Amino acid sequence: MADLTYKPVPHDHDAFLAKARTRKGFTEAYDALALEYEVSTQMLKARTRAGLTQDAVAERMGTTKSAISRLESAGKHAPSLATLKRYASAVGCDLQVKLVPHKPT
Repeated sequence: MADLTYKPVPHDHDAFLAKARTRKGFTEAYDALALEYEVSTQMLKARTRAGLTQDAVAERMGTTKSAISRLESAGKHAPSLATLKRYASAVGCDLQVKLVPHKPT
């Protein structure tokens, strides 16, 4: 069986964003994917809290590590609600979806 111990890789996201924002067109492209990045961030935080690796989540969901990697990568894959529910369950969470009215301008 694979080693299922979670070992986080250090990443300074603020430093990454500061450097990336200097590239032409990055800010617009990044901002267009804000919702996808938020979902991805929530997924990664939930998996981290659960202390699970992608392999462990994949095993719990009956899929592959590469499928979990695609699922957690913002902008590359649009998962169904059923898949998000299975992921949430695998990391010990419930999935909540809300529609929030626009703020008046």
